[in-house]
Amino acid sequence: MLTEFFSLLGFAFGVTGPIFLLVFLGIFLKKLRVIDESFTKAASKLTFLVAMPTMLFMSMINTDIRSLINPAYLLYALVATLVLFLLISLLAPLLVKEQRDRGVFIQGSFRANLAIVGFAFCFNAYGDLGLAKASILMSVMTTLYTILSVYTLTTNLSSESVKVSGVLRDIAKNPLIIGLAAGISCNLLAVPLPAVLTTGGEYVARMTLPLALICIGGSMSLGELKNSSSVSTLAVVAKLIIVPLAMVYPAYLLGFTGMDLGVLFLMVSSPSAAAGYIMVQGMGGNGKLAANIVVISTLASVITVSLGLAVLKQIGIV
Repeated sequence: MLTEFFSLLGFAFGVTGPIFLLVFLGIFLKKLRVIDESFTKAASKLTFLVAMPTMLFMSMINTDIRSLINPAYLLYALVATLVLFLLISLLAPLLVKEQRDRGVFIQGSFRANLAIVGFAFCFNAYGDLGLAKASILMSVMTTLYTILSVYTLTTNLSSESVKVSGVLRDIAKNPLIIGLAAGISCNLLAVPLPAVLTTGGEYVARMTLPLALICIGGSMSLGELKNSSSVSTLAVVAKLIIVPLAMVYPAYLLGFTGMDLGVLFLMVSSPSAAAGYIMVQGMGGNGKLAANIVVISTLASVITVSLGLAVLKQIGIV
């Protein structure tokens, strides 16, 4: 039995290993000064505005969307996320003394890096079908993540009220949502696309995840780890262990298994979203705390995700 588990652990590392190899490549290239901050900023902008929307568009036009949309599955993911957000928010005052750091802690604990690391996990584990299912899950989760992040950061950093209309407007203008919506529309309406467009789109889509992962590595500052605090450690434990357990086990009890459960696990167990750090910085919060949570959770997730996937495979529910 132990031999079988180590075999499954090898499979799991085959899913996570290539992803973190590219992240470490980004760190190494930055150290060698092959890439720098200006490169990672420009490449990240290219990924966000062009490559990733194209990848989502291509994944949608090449998939039987009707067979992938499961309202109960999506509703569960939204409700479970909202419940966990509320529980973490209630516990935050007991765990974090500084009020201005509570929003950073809360966001770092629940907001996963769905669009880059989560997608990469699902693609490595399940191929194009897993990527398509993850894309649909991401579309609804990102909307909720954004609203909850803006709410918790605003309420803990200032006394200003959250304008939901402004948040929803920003979500509607998000390039990832636009690419996803365009792909779904073309698929459902059976819009014919010329071969030159689809071939070019595939080329762009294939470069998305490698470029994005290298940019994550290139933007990391490992020197910040020495300044890590107990707050960042608690956020990482919540993000990588507590939240995945609290999301996946009830989902299994409700009857979700196979790829549905595997994709859910891989998405919610991915590290804290780098976009959260950008949001904290932009709103004048504790950027160092947010950066520590992103860096530590990214490095630690190679272990937690590999072990978690191996365990789920061992008990035969994914």
